Amino acid sequence: MLTTNYVPGTPNWLDLGAPDVDAAVAFYSAVFGWSFTSAGPEAGGYGFFQIDGKTVAAAGPLTEEGAGSAWTAYFHTRDADATAKAVEQAGGSVRVEPGDVFTAGRLAAFTDPTGADFAVWQPRETGGLERVMEPNTLCWTELYTTDAAAAKDFYRSVFSWNYQDMPMGGDMVYSVISSPGGGKADDPGQGGLMQLPKENLAAGSTSEWHPYFGVTDCDATYAAAVGQGATVLIPPADAPGVGRLAMVKDPAGAPFALIKGDPNMT
Repeated sequence: MLTTNYVPGTPNWLDLGAPDVDAAVAFYSAVFGWSFTSAGPEAGGYGFFQIDGKTVAAAGPLTEEGAGSAWTAYFHTRDADATAKAVEQAGGSVRVEPGDVFTAGRLAAFTDPTGADFAVWQPRETGGLERVMEPNTLCWTELYTTDAAAAKDFYRSVFSWNYQDMPMGGDMVYSVISSPGGGKADDPGQGGLMQLPKENLAAGSTSEWHPYFGVTDCDATYAAAVGQGATVLIPPADAPGVGRLAMVKDPAGAPFALIKGDPNMT
């Protein structure tokens, strides 16, 4: 499970690139009750989504030419420069070279060999998200990929991730991700990885990471999101042993998921 006791390879930051930050703030405030605090005039419009003064995510203007609105998952690293080298050696590419963010930390952004974007955060004054695994906060990260085998090899090489493969019926397999030192042996993991089905590939789907936010009522939060202009990807549905989940795109096109955990899970 996610925790704020970050170790290498675990999710420790999440931010939204938005074409209109004010519109994004209005949407997510209405859906999750988040407030937004600017990081200051020198931050170029970047700021923090918060609950009771604790950071749960962040948002800022799109900075890469041709980029579309999307959530970016960041993973903890002790050395962003070394991770950048590991990414290149494993067949990925560097989108944003390692660089300092004032005195907060050091970041770098990458694309894995299957085309999914992600980033790393090397903490200094800012350790990472201050709340996870609570209502309206990050509780899972998930990769839909065009090549599950290649993705698993890549992230194993870069982050030393472990995988627990769970058959989903037919030839579909869901791989639960965990990081060495990231939890107990029976920990359910920090995220998941799944091969895109053939029909999705035929329709042009590409590899992408997306966040899951925990909610107390999946249907009510889904209705709030749709009411604020979200596009439906997956309507609320029960996943046995997991919970009730849904997936949408925000009005600018960034996908994210909602989940109310199964109370019968151990």
